[in-house]
Parts: sequence; C-alpha cells; structure tokens
Amino acid sequence: MHFLIGDLQGCLEPFERLLAEIGFSPSRDRLHVLGDLVNRGPDSVGVLQRLRAMGDAVSFLLGNHDLHLLAVAAGVRPPHRGDTLQAVLANPERDALLRFLRGGKLADRAHGWLLAHAGVLPQWDAEQTLALAAEVEALLRSDAFDDFVPRLYGNTPARWDDSLQGDDRWRVIINVLTRLRFCTPDGTMEFKVKDGAAAAPPGYAPWFEIPSRCTAGVPIAFGHWSTLGLIDRPDLLCLDTGCVWGGSLSAARIDGGRRELFQVPCKAR
Repeated sequence: MHFLIGDLQGCLEPFERLLAEIGFSPSRDRLHVLGDLVNRGPDSVGVLQRLRAMGDAVSFLLGNHDLHLLAVAAGVRPPHRGDTLQAVLANPERDALLRFLRGGKLADRAHGWLLAHAGVLPQWDAEQTLALAAEVEALLRSDAFDDFVPRLYGNTPARWDDSLQGDDRWRVIINVLTRLRFCTPDGTMEFKVKDGAAAAPPGYAPWFEIPSRCTAGVPIAFGHWSTLGLIDRPDLLCLDTGCVWGGSLSAARIDGGRRELFQVPCKAR
C-alpha cells in the first residue's frame, strides 16, 4: 500500500500514532512524506532517525524547513526565532542525519500522483517538473554542495524562463517546489502572503487554481500550506493540516481504488 503524509515538522509522537492508525508495515507498505520533516516541532532528531531506520519503505521530499536546516548547518543562514533545530545541530549523529536529509527529492511520483512540497508552476508539465527537480537534487547530493548552498536563497527571478541558467535557474526551481503558494497565469510568483486561498493578492491565485496550468488533470499532492487546510479532491491533495500548530497530522492511501484519509490530532507546540 502507498501512503502520502503531510508536513511532520519534528512531531515524532503524532507520527508514531499515525503509523499505528494506518497499520503501516515497512515490509509491505511504502510511505511518501511531502516535505518539511523538521523544525518548529519538539523532536526533529527523532523524526529523522525514525525515517532513516525505515529504509526503502520511505521516500521524502525536501521542504523549505529542511533546506533551512541544511543552510543553518552549513553556516550560511542564521537560525530563525522559533526554530527548533539546535538538537539536530548538536547531535552526535549530526553529519549522518544531514547526509540523509540531502538524499531527499524536490519532486517525485507515486502511484500516478505527482508530489511536490509546495507547488508547480502553470508552465511546467509533470515531466519537466521532475526533470528540473532532479537538476537541483544532484547538486544537493554532490561535492559541490558547500559551494551551492549559500546561493539557494532569494526571491528573484520571480518568473521561470527556459533560458535561465546557473544560480538563477536553480533558485527558481527551489522556490517553486518548496515555497510557492500564489502566482499569476504567466508564472510570476509571490512569497509574502502566507494566508489561505482567499488572501490572494490582486492578479494572483493559488497555483493550482490557474486554469491554463499544464498539470491540469494530473493528480498532484502537496503540503507546505497549513493555512489552506485539507484539500481532498480527485486530482488534488493538500495534506499539511497544521500538526505543529495544534491541528492534525494527515495521511492518504492512494492505491487500492478508493482513496482513504487518516488523521490524528496534535497538540500545539
């Protein structure tokens, strides 16, 4: 069985309860985590250790909080107020845990679903999304990582162009797949507004509401947007239901014909 699960953000105890709720068996099932494994919750170390111990039974996307941890660990980005990453940084297994995290993906495919932590630009189809993600994944896993990570951050360029190269190209890919909420039909992104869909700035819309997007009709699952809440449509799943803020932790079974949704309540941090 294939299960998708929303943002964990260091919430190990609800994660264990959710695994019990779905009856997860690593010898039989496959878990696909939609990013933001760490930060803000109480036990990022425990989450990383638990996922690593599950071996091939789990795959995961990298979210904005995961990339933030890698940047803080590399000394190129200061911690934010509210971060709970110090336990990872001070852990005796720090290097192994960070290497494990660098092995995550920026986009994936599971049982016919396209997976992204944040979203997909209207101009990208599923194949281009996966190919562009693979470019950055290779850099994150390579010996060029230390040179690359200081250049991860920035809001520009705000719009994709196929002619983009180097840092500008990779920065747009990262921003789309780990930060995107609102964009225009031409793919111009906006990063300031973090409220729900109704808060779209003039001329912008949630990326999945752009009618001309190339992935229309492609089943897509994502997380990242806790203020959006659960979306459970035939071809769209948003599974960030705000566990770290006292909401719930959500999982969806995506094989076996009828989709099943599972949730466990969480305590606010």
